[in-house]
Amino acid sequence: MQFSERPMEVPTEAHGHNHWNPYVDTGGTSLAIAGEDFVLVASDTRQSDGYNINTRYDSKAFELSNKTVLALSMCSADGKRLYEVLEQRAQLYFHKHDKPIGTEALAQLLSNTLYSRRMFPYYVFPILAGITADGKGVAYSYDALGNMKDVTHIAYGSASALVQPFLDNQVGFANQRNADPNRRLTRDQAMRVAIDAFTGSTERDIYTGDWLELFIIDANGVHKEVRELKHD
Repeated sequence: MQFSERPMEVPTEAHGHNHWNPYVDTGGTSLAIAGEDFVLVASDTRQSDGYNINTRYDSKAFELSNKTVLALSMCSADGKRLYEVLEQRAQLYFHKHDKPIGTEALAQLLSNTLYSRRMFPYYVFPILAGITADGKGVAYSYDALGNMKDVTHIAYGSASALVQPFLDNQVGFANQRNADPNRRLTRDQAMRVAIDAFTGSTERDIYTGDWLELFIIDANGVHKEVRELKHD
């Protein structure tokens, strides 16, 4: 009897490794534009998971006070939890000091809250916008670890690569000849820019669409408007 020099190959089943990921990007886009005595916040309402639309109306912007709005993007669940935490702390501040918490204090509170979760961060990139004590419009952008920056315009989310350059040109007047970079837009101009930004982004980004929530914050409070976007 002759034996083969090669050992017999036994077929084995390939085993894959399933890695659990606690973070999910549910899409959508948010932006803010700060004016002299107002600030505009806009966000769409589509929530997606890959090519599946979970819901067509999932708000990404929330009122924290009558002078402050929080806009979120990335993971919807983490965003809602972050909003709940900030809302609870804002209520505690009100009961302790008998007055609403200011926009600047909320901005610092949001930064501290995000940094406190640095070992297991909220998967969100927030925008906090509102009116200061002296009546000026401000907007703050954050990363997931709480680093914040005072900005005149900012866009986060799945269509931010499309919206941010548009805002840089139309709000920051980048690459415009003889333009004053310190000039602020009026309310009507900011509204038109925000609507145009989302109308254009829905043509290119499948994760942005359905409805557009617009918030105008001024000395008289928060004014909300809802407009229809592309649904396919």
